[in-house]
Parts: sequence; structure tokens; C-alpha cells
Amino acid sequence: MVDKGCRYTKKHEWARKDGDLFTLGISDFAQQELGDIVYVELPSPGKTVEAGDAVCSIESVKAVSDVYAPISGTITEVNQNL
Repeated sequence: MVDKGCRYTKKHEWARKDGDLFTLGISDFAQQELGDIVYVELPSPGKTVEAGDAVCSIESVKAVSDVYAPISGTITEVNQNL
């Protein structure tokens, strides 16, 4: 599924603007390619990142993959449910 409110990178990361904040994630395609996810290493709130920096890693039964920041900014919060 493609969310028309998101901007996607060629590496399957996305960003969606909501007021002054952006929500970041990976595409449905990337999630399906990874398979069952067993661990996610999230960045710490307050961390400043540049576009293209690795901001977290996802470990699945198939591989470990880095997720890259599609934009520059400061991490304000993360999804603790992951």
C-alpha cells in the first residue's frame, strides 16, 4: 500500500509531515521482504541526524537491515511498541 501523504526514498524509507513534526518508517514492501521481525534497535530521543544517516536497525529472520533517515532533524520520540 502506498500512502499518498508520504514521501518515499529509493531504499523504501518514508517521511510524513504532521504539523511541525515528521513521522518516519519503512514501506510495506520493505517489511514484507524482511519477513518476521525479531528485534528493532531504535535511536534515542534527542539524537540529531542528517539525511542518509543510519538511524536504527531491524533484525528479522532473514537479515539485519539499517534504516536511513530520509531527512535531517532531531529525533523527538520513538515508537516504544516496536
